[in-house]
Amino acid sequence: MQLISGFTKFLRSGCRASILPVMALALTAMATPQAQGQSLFSPAIRVNQDIVTWYELEQRQQFLELLGAPNSSEIEVREALIDDRLRKQVMREAGIEAAPEAVETGIDDIAARGNLSSEEFLQLLNDAGVSRETVRDFVADQLTWRDYISARFLSQARPSEDEINRALGQGGGGGLQVLLSEIIIPVTPQTLSQAEALADEISQLPDEQSFASAAAQYSAADTRTNGGRLDWLSLSNLPPALQPVILGLKNGEITEPLSLSNAVALFQMRGIREVATAAPRYSEIDYAIYYLPGGRSADTLAEAARLKEEIDTCDDLYGLAKEQPPEVLERISASPSEIPRDVALELAKLDPNEASTALTRNNGQTLVFLMLCSRTRDLGENTTRVDVANALTQQRLQAFADSLLEQLRSDAVIVEQ
Repeated sequence: MQLISGFTKFLRSGCRASILPVMALALTAMATPQAQGQSLFSPAIRVNQDIVTWYELEQRQQFLELLGAPNSSEIEVREALIDDRLRKQVMREAGIEAAPEAVETGIDDIAARGNLSSEEFLQLLNDAGVSRETVRDFVADQLTWRDYISARFLSQARPSEDEINRALGQGGGGGLQVLLSEIIIPVTPQTLSQAEALADEISQLPDEQSFASAAAQYSAADTRTNGGRLDWLSLSNLPPALQPVILGLKNGEITEPLSLSNAVALFQMRGIREVATAAPRYSEIDYAIYYLPGGRSADTLAEAARLKEEIDTCDDLYGLAKEQPPEVLERISASPSEIPRDVALELAKLDPNEASTALTRNNGQTLVFLMLCSRTRDLGENTTRVDVANALTQQRLQAFADSLLEQLRSDAVIVEQ
């Protein structure tokens, strides 16, 4: 039952992996350590005039642990419940409460992602010792905080037309950059079903650490040695069809598996930012492909590594291919939308005259030595203004929420037992 996916996506949506067997929900309760002689309902933490009881600490930690969610250690749960109390105090003063129907919808969403009804979901947790009230209170708090932040800061968070232009790389202002992690899983006709099943499981992973471990184990990209982590990329460098997909992610979210030629790809969002320097768009990409027999064999990869050291420009590839059949080398100039997705993704990571060896052809029997030759600038608009406006708004709302919570903490009187 893929409960973790629903839970984490619910947490990350601003209100949102493995498979969680039913047996896990029948485990004995994992209680939070409690001070000697303390009642479950005595204060464990005081936050201004409010308290957090030992019972709440136990329930929250058990809830997160049963779901396999991140940040479920005792220390992290304490910090989260302190934040909850601070948020509740602000929302109480503002007179904001979650509507019962909205809470039920939130629970429905989590349960449905695990192919469960809400009643089945709540009953499974209740059987393991997590009360229905704990779940409902948690969902209500997330929904109410989202609504409060939106009501208080939305007018300030909305970007102006000039800011959208800059994010699109127009008007000489700035642009958007994204910080991604990647996993590229090679496939052949024989391994396609296994690779797709693996990619589906990876897409449900709960956090960056799990994704990084999967990248190190399964990815064929060079970034596997760094947990799949890419450097900051200009949004305009990505394939046009992928840009709105990436913009739709929140921090920690993973794309659905993307089918490429001879591979399946997944991307995880780690950050998004506006930059002051211009982020140009491109009307044409000039690149070269040199095909090496042997696929990802050790000898072929070693040959590709040698070429990376020896080849300085795309033109140098002509000398290598001089005595070989013409099909061994392709030099292509095409608009971004015309470039195959897997090639476009690799080109997005490269500077001119840099090379990639992540791709294969001929059912994995041929290694692609891909080299970026040049990019031709264009001010055309492929990503919609709505996509960019939404991404900027969500980024700013999160920043306002983080800043407000930090201020609340600094002003609060917090006493832990």
